[in-house]
Amino acid sequence: MTEQPGVHGRLSVAPMMEWTTPAARYFLRLLAPHVRLYTEMVPAVALWHGAAERFLPFHPAEHPVAVQFGGSDPQELAYAARLAEQWGYDEVNLNVGCPSDRVQSGRFGACLMLEPSRVADCVAAMRAETNLPVTVKSRIGVDEHDSESFLDAFVETVAAAGCRTFIVHARKAWLAGLSPKENREVPPLDYQRVHRLKARRPELEVAINGGIADTVTLQEQLQWVDGVMVGREAFSNPYALAHWDRLLFGGELPERRGVVVAYLPYVEARRREGVPMSQLVKVLMGLFNGLPGARAWRRTLTEGSQQPGAGPEVIERALTCVTAGQAA
Repeated sequence: MTEQPGVHGRLSVAPMMEWTTPAARYFLRLLAPHVRLYTEMVPAVALWHGAAERFLPFHPAEHPVAVQFGGSDPQELAYAARLAEQWGYDEVNLNVGCPSDRVQSGRFGACLMLEPSRVADCVAAMRAETNLPVTVKSRIGVDEHDSESFLDAFVETVAAAGCRTFIVHARKAWLAGLSPKENREVPPLDYQRVHRLKARRPELEVAINGGIADTVTLQEQLQWVDGVMVGREAFSNPYALAHWDRLLFGGELPERRGVVVAYLPYVEARRREGVPMSQLVKVLMGLFNGLPGARAWRRTLTEGSQQPGAGPEVIERALTCVTAGQAA
């Protein structure tokens, strides 16, 4: 197997269940041409049992797009990685950071940080079945296992299996006592821990994730690590993603209304496939935050998308709530 280059890019959007859907990824791509996008976590066991048509389809416009897998069985993950390449993804990512009960019961996610040798076996198995880069997304620690040496040992073991890119959520995970939402907010951020990891392992590509929601923080982080992965901010304020894409990669800043209009044909096509309108407008809610008409925009989308037979006209009607020609 040839050496696999790092591919997370300088800016990416984190995989988030019920958020980084195909529709959301398509819309975010219209806003940010260069940002790397990630799917929701896909259970490798589901693909093993034949559910590829449910979980793997994506629109060609989404590139560069990575698929994130959850699992702990090397054979299942190897099969999933092979499918990812066949379906045309740009990267395979292993979830070693999610702390939810459902994930723990399947013996994958953050609890796998306590089994670095198993993670290494999974990475090696996936790399043997694909030429795609295989990356790992983790936390800085789990429960009381949150020392610097613990993170170093985890990374060393997994890197020895061929992983060259680590995306590190700069919080530890509590496997008991905190909900997934609380695990995103309660454990304190420790960006310096990730910075020191990069300093000790300069040959690896290290991206940072967690609480990054403004331009100053993003630019500061890029002084220390190779890339930044943003999460909730990409949905609460998606136009920020357009600003950051332009800041890092250049190009013209897209006009919000124009992006919405460009999204309408996709909405029409997905409605014909039976995708609920409520799912198709979810990513749009925060687009005009802070601007005149933003509240009416959200209300019109919410109420209109719940009506029987709702289609793209709901979005067109919502656009009348914001000032014509509204831009940055």
